[in-house]
Amino acid sequence: MSAAFELVVFDWDGTLIDSTHAITDSLRASAADLGLPVPSRERASHVIGLGLLDAIHYAVPAIRSEQVPLFVDRYRSHFLARDAQLHAFDGIERLLAEIDATGVMLAVATGKSRAGLDRALLQTGWKPRFAATRTADEGIPKPDPWMLEDILDELGVAAQRTVMIGDTTHDLRMAQAAGTASVAVTYGAHPVAELLGCAPTACVDSVEALRAWLMPQLLAPGAGAGGGAR
Repeated sequence: MSAAFELVVFDWDGTLIDSTHAITDSLRASAADLGLPVPSRERASHVIGLGLLDAIHYAVPAIRSEQVPLFVDRYRSHFLARDAQLHAFDGIERLLAEIDATGVMLAVATGKSRAGLDRALLQTGWKPRFAATRTADEGIPKPDPWMLEDILDELGVAAQRTVMIGDTTHDLRMAQAAGTASVAVTYGAHPVAELLGCAPTACVDSVEALRAWLMPQLLAPGAGAGGGAR
């Protein structure tokens, strides 16, 4: 075994939840509402994983500062209209349950807001699964390592015993900066070539492939180097 992980950190949108189209469509619709240039789907999907303000400025560079609050309101309105239709990728429920059953800790590091993540955790019923969660509006958004580093500090787990799983280069660069392993999933927002350009520890094209790679590398509590308690 080349690694033994005590903590698995997931991105949310595009990794656990099939929400890429909802985010992309909401950004594009919000730009149209304000009469701003509508970003291409590629440009809009690139921002998934960033904090909302960073995402808006990248997706719609022509936006003026006084237009940002209205854009945020329009985006949230469009996204909430789609929220109830969002669902987990096939196999994710099983994977989370299997990881949890090993005693290995689970966490979330997401570009969502705290309010958005709390709503999603309530909708999915997954809140008890995660030992820690961090959102973009609680500190410095991805690709800065703050979210991962803060989770590691809270849970008392070493970076080398942690793996970050995400669908964007923002997730992978955050993992690089924090010194953790990383897994790129190709079924989310960013193209495979861009993901591979970040040199992830592994790259998988399905939840089942992720499960096959990850499960043999989990270290149950008490089986090796120490980590934090639940």
